[in-house]
Amino acid sequence: MLRGPEGHGRRGRGRKGMGEKGPDGSGHGGRRRGSRLFDYGELRLLILDMISDNPSHGYELIKQIEELTAGAYSPSPGVIYPTLSWLEDMGYGFAERDPSGRKQFTITDEGRSFLEANRGAIAEIKARSTQSSGPGRLSGPPPAITRAMENLRTALRLRLRDGSLDDAATQKIADALDASARVIEQS
Repeated sequence: MLRGPEGHGRRGRGRKGMGEKGPDGSGHGGRRRGSRLFDYGELRLLILDMISDNPSHGYELIKQIEELTAGAYSPSPGVIYPTLSWLEDMGYGFAERDPSGRKQFTITDEGRSFLEANRGAIAEIKARSTQSSGPGRLSGPPPAITRAMENLRTALRLRLRDGSLDDAATQKIADALDASARVIEQS
């Protein structure tokens, strides 16, 4: 179990909080189940460690994780941004708008205490992350394709959410999707 700053066990909120065991009881959730390199608690801890070194935007964190794992894992925006919100809710991090208007995430003193209490877990996560590109690497599409698919899904969901597409916009989106399908089929 991950430790709180006072040395007491701490579980997060939601379906699977920091330190909770996966269904197999291992506490290593994602990688042992074959679908993800990190469970939610481990990803939260890794992101907190990253913003302790350098305040970052969500997209920068995606790229840092992809680089850390040598391309074996690239979290989607749908994973990164809720994780950053959770860190804010717990008081471990906060977001400030930079001059361009984008949110830049920074660690708090409570977050630093939490990291210090979990140094061993961070070391294990990082060691496992750097080994992910060798034998036993995660299967599935290359991370760049997974990220692009998630970006497309998010863009479509946001654009279709309000339901105010006129015929021209509908046709433009359909044409773009058809053109993409043709490029993929010919690759």
